[in-house]
Amino acid sequence: MNSTAILHQHGANTIVSVSCLKHIYPDTTEIHMCGLDFVVNRGERVVVLGGNGSGKTTLLFHILGLLAPNEGSVTVFGVNPAERYNAIRERIGVLLQNVDDQILSPTVWDDISFSPRNYGYGKDETARMVEQVLSELGIQHLRDKICHYLSGGEKRKVALAGALVMRPELLILDEPFEGLDNRSRTELVSLLNNYNRAGMTIMMSTHDLNLVAAFADRVYVLVRGHGVITAGTPSDIFMQIDALRASNIDPPLLTELFLKLRDRGVTVEVPVRIDEAVNDLVRLINN
Repeated sequence: MNSTAILHQHGANTIVSVSCLKHIYPDTTEIHMCGLDFVVNRGERVVVLGGNGSGKTTLLFHILGLLAPNEGSVTVFGVNPAERYNAIRERIGVLLQNVDDQILSPTVWDDISFSPRNYGYGKDETARMVEQVLSELGIQHLRDKICHYLSGGEKRKVALAGALVMRPELLILDEPFEGLDNRSRTELVSLLNNYNRAGMTIMMSTHDLNLVAAFADRVYVLVRGHGVITAGTPSDIFMQIDALRASNIDPPLLTELFLKLRDRGVTVEVPVRIDEAVNDLVRLINN
């Protein structure tokens, strides 16, 4: 996806639009998100970055219709999700941060097959859908396990399988890498990129910058009390050190390293990915 498409805002391909959101919780806590508008366009991979209390989960809950704003507007697939979520729910898959709130069935098979069964798919078609997603996530061996006894990482994969089984148009992930080891995180990014290439739009909240470059087309940075303070490609955002630190997020080590090399007079590009850094360092060594 080219930069023009990445930075495209409201238009015919807009799936999610959030503007000047304000929410007041029952304990009087107020979340204000009245900076830049938050937009997700069809086919994009969008990442929301922000520290604790910045409003990441509040934003996702409004998109899912679990919360209704006190001020501002939220539209998903052209409707207000707080009022008409039933009209769009088959088009959205969700992985919550606390997967124990999401896994409700006794066995893995029961949990993953819940949506197809609930939407009236036949026994054979449901079995095909569940087997396919079990295979894609590499968790066939968990098929008959009792969910309560699974590890945290296993529960997260089962919850993700439940979100993917219906092949949603929009997949929403809240801190999807929690509880996963480094290999599982890398495999998950690869899997999500495969789904995106097949046409799925994906948005996630995370504080793990190390995986953003391998996934995101567009990144939004949230700061508590200010909403979205900046947005852009990973390379744009990684260079905005002050914006990242304002959101209590440390910039990538690669970015800091190459910026310091620049400060010492070394002519280098600031890389987004490890392979880019290696290529530049090899060039310097060979020269």
